[in-house]
Amino acid sequence: MKGGFVVTLRWEAFLDRVQERGEYDTPQEAERTARVVLALLGAHLVGDVRARLAARLPETFALILLNPLQAAEPLSPERFVRATAAWIEGATEKTAVWDIGAVLSTVADAAGDDLMERVLFQLPPGYDVLFGRPAPGNRP
Repeated sequence: MKGGFVVTLRWEAFLDRVQERGEYDTPQEAERTARVVLALLGAHLVGDVRARLAARLPETFALILLNPLQAAEPLSPERFVRATAAWIEGATEKTAVWDIGAVLSTVADAAGDDLMERVLFQLPPGYDVLFGRPAPGNRP
């Protein structure tokens, strides 16, 4: 937050942060990962919280969050990791945790503390860890 208001991240800035945090070789790899993670996340958020979070993201990613995959039931953090690994080609559960952290930590930065509190309230317990930042240089 700057000066009492939150700035919506531009496409390039969002992808640059995901690419840097995820230590991806290309912006395309960062984008592919962000699309999967945001589609899964969007299935777990509803109403004003999802709309407010989408408003803080670049338009393409906002649309993914607003038009998510349909979840029959909320996924526990462990099942969210497994689902992410299943949707990202060549991913394992260990690399999926890394991928999720790269995307969701960038989302958390864009959201700000107050909105993140509301986001986490809608998610099953344990998601706060997934919104943390991966430690640099430790990519699985």
